[in-house]
Amino acid sequence: MNAKIIRQQYLDQLALSKDQNVIKVVTGVRRSGKSTLLGLFQDTLREQGIADSQIQSFNFEEEKNVELRDWRKLHHRIEQKLVPDKMNYIFLDEVQKVAQFEEVADSLFVKPNVDLYITGSNAFLLSGELSTLLTGRYISIHVLPFSFSEFVQVFPEEHNNDRLFEKYLTSSSFPEAINLAKIDDKLANNYLRNIYDTVVNKDIAERYQIRGRIDFDRVVKFVFDSIGSPLSARNISNFFKLNNDNIFHGTIKNYLDYLTKSYLVYPVSRYDIKGRRLLTTNDKYYVVDLGLRNILLGSTPGSDVGHRLENVVFLELLRRNEGEIFIGKNEDCEVDFMVQMVGGERIYYQVSYQVNDQPKTLARELAPFYKIRDNYPKFLLTMDLVPEQFDGIKKVNVVDWLLNQ
Repeated sequence: MNAKIIRQQYLDQLALSKDQNVIKVVTGVRRSGKSTLLGLFQDTLREQGIADSQIQSFNFEEEKNVELRDWRKLHHRIEQKLVPDKMNYIFLDEVQKVAQFEEVADSLFVKPNVDLYITGSNAFLLSGELSTLLTGRYISIHVLPFSFSEFVQVFPEEHNNDRLFEKYLTSSSFPEAINLAKIDDKLANNYLRNIYDTVVNKDIAERYQIRGRIDFDRVVKFVFDSIGSPLSARNISNFFKLNNDNIFHGTIKNYLDYLTKSYLVYPVSRYDIKGRRLLTTNDKYYVVDLGLRNILLGSTPGSDVGHRLENVVFLELLRRNEGEIFIGKNEDCEVDFMVQMVGGERIYYQVSYQVNDQPKTLARELAPFYKIRDNYPKFLLTMDLVPEQFDGIKKVNVVDWLLNQ
């Protein structure tokens, strides 16, 4: 029996916005757990005394709801079942499958007794007409695959967190992929391949009518293989030219945009710390799931461990949502991550697999910190077990950091 993981971070965000006059938009890559999250929140509502008659939930990937992909029929069905003089909680899951769904959202939003929740598997949900329609009227909650703290809960029989982290670092964090891998790795691998094919075929290729699928797949593999490395459409194009493959840099720029909007990858811009300006070239990209990367590249899970660790840290920073994430550039050095918080404060992070008994590696990782002339917190995250401090710079075990210990 699969363990039921309570995704408290996301439930807390939904609870805070409950009954507020904003539409709750839950986004995230396919199979990251958005539908399960809505189900958990509906259970919470029932525990609070909300009657089933006040909750309407529709998943538009289910066969029984195909007819309701017509927005007029959907609107009529919801209207018929609204309970007067009580708050009604409406959940529209994978709503991008409903043509002109923004008409339904607009109509329901203006009703004082409707609290509306919608989910979608790509950023197009918040682009175009809906973005204009919802300006100032929605909050976005972005769902990622399991964090390490959630991953640990799936294996209650394993008490060695370091051993679990090695597994987390080399496998998938998609909820169902983790459960399938417990049975057979081949099942999990097939599942991950299906996720990738669905995202590429349905969310990208069909929408943009991509004809050069071979070129597209080459670009995707290149990006997945280059996590944590500076990339631009032009330098990717130049790489392919060296191998006698001509892919126009404008086409590559579009491909990068499609990958970002489908939540397969996340770009991180570079920020000039000394010059206090955003740099517009050579973003770094991180993948939504390392298991997905294994499948696409056919790579050995234990390889490229430094960039894998960096990818895990980036996704955790994204989950914590403490501020905007940048790559910090300072003169000829770079800090792996700089989190710029709303109040103007910052936190800096360097990520290195190990530095103990490696004085050259330690010096290299600390060097960017010493060039930063401010007193904001600075962390060096490593797999080393013993915490240390170097002139106020804290070296912290990354497993402890991920578990908030």
